[in-house]
Amino acid sequence: MGSVNLKKAQPVDPLAIQPIRPSSSVVLVSPVNQILLLHRVRTSTSFASAHVFPGGNIDQGQDGQLPKDPIQLHQDSLVYRLAAIRECFEESGILLAKSKTGEGIIQLPNSTLQKARHQTHEQKINFLLWLEEIGAHADTDGLVPFTRWVTPIGAKRRFTTQMYLYFMPLSSPAGSAHNVPTTDGGMEHTEVRFDDASNWIQAASKNEIMLFPPQIYLLSHIAKYLTGLEGVTVKDRPEAIMKQRRNLAAFLHRLQDGTDDCAKTSWAEKVISPMTSGKLPDGRVIMTLDRPGPELKTAGRHGDREQVVIAKFTRDGVSSVEVQKRQDVTSVLKL
Repeated sequence: MGSVNLKKAQPVDPLAIQPIRPSSSVVLVSPVNQILLLHRVRTSTSFASAHVFPGGNIDQGQDGQLPKDPIQLHQDSLVYRLAAIRECFEESGILLAKSKTGEGIIQLPNSTLQKARHQTHEQKINFLLWLEEIGAHADTDGLVPFTRWVTPIGAKRRFTTQMYLYFMPLSSPAGSAHNVPTTDGGMEHTEVRFDDASNWIQAASKNEIMLFPPQIYLLSHIAKYLTGLEGVTVKDRPEAIMKQRRNLAAFLHRLQDGTDDCAKTSWAEKVISPMTSGKLPDGRVIMTLDRPGPELKTAGRHGDREQVVIAKFTRDGVSSVEVQKRQDVTSVLKL
């Protein structure tokens, strides 16, 4: 995903719209229902200095060929899922793969993981062939679609990003190499760790970390269901964790209230192309989330009309970001 365009939308010559780059990202949920974020380096070409979910561009040499059909290009597919798992491995060292001889996540020595991780990133090995060699397969079935984000027109770089949710198994050993994320040595990010969704949101509200609209939006929904384990006894934790996960998974397939087009698209299938639609007295812009972008305006998929993202954008990035109800800012909306 690229940074959000801040100019109010104007009619644009279709030939002038930047080509769109397919990408994937995964919201990784730990065995105790915390969320993984990476701190991007300042020199990153997208989301510089921000905290992001692991993910990146589709590599058709590694992940497979995408359809040329302009509508199918924006649909969940095996290619997007493989890219999400590969990028998660490259960026965090966590391998979302299962053994071909069993049901559980494959466990490998840390030295083996790190070697393959760097070789994959450097294009020295084919990720899928390596999985085949170690008797494993990417756990693509474990990925649950959780919105798609399309960079607005006018941006210098545009992306169509399929977001996924992945629940790590509770049975994974807490201290195993598989569960401990590590940086990539500072090439793309400087920190990687799990924390409660509510803690990430609180840190962003204090401007201690930088979250862009896709991250704050998804975390705000996740925090309603993955509410932490404070006060839960060790004995009751497994049941509490699974209950939270079931509630979040059920939410993804629900429809919003109402009769408009957005209400006809489940949360899992929503397509969001943020549009600057107003400005608050404090200088923050209001981004509406109901439109899917020019490529999908006739595809029958829509975003979220009930909520908006409010943020202050500068040359250095984004700050003072939050999610609010659209009805609370209607008086200053231009659309």
